[in-house]
Amino acid sequence: MDPSAFKSSPELQQLLNQEKERAMVNEVVAKLTSSCWDKCMTGTPGSKFSSSEYNCLSHCAQRYMETTMLIMKRVQSMQ
Repeated sequence: MDPSAFKSSPELQQLLNQEKERAMVNEVVAKLTSSCWDKCMTGTPGSKFSSSEYNCLSHCAQRYMETTMLIMKRVQSMQ
């Protein structure tokens, strides 16, 4: 089979785009988790988060996602 046929296949391009998106989402989640965990977890974690840890993690994740969306919108508008 001709390798160039794979490059032009719409199905393959769609699959590649989906995998790129999935990888990007995984990367954002990993960065968010690391960043918020380092910021909000001050002691040794127990079996449950304290209310202050829970609130901090929740607000941190919200701010991180809002900032990420803002950056993505600005990049898209510049293109």
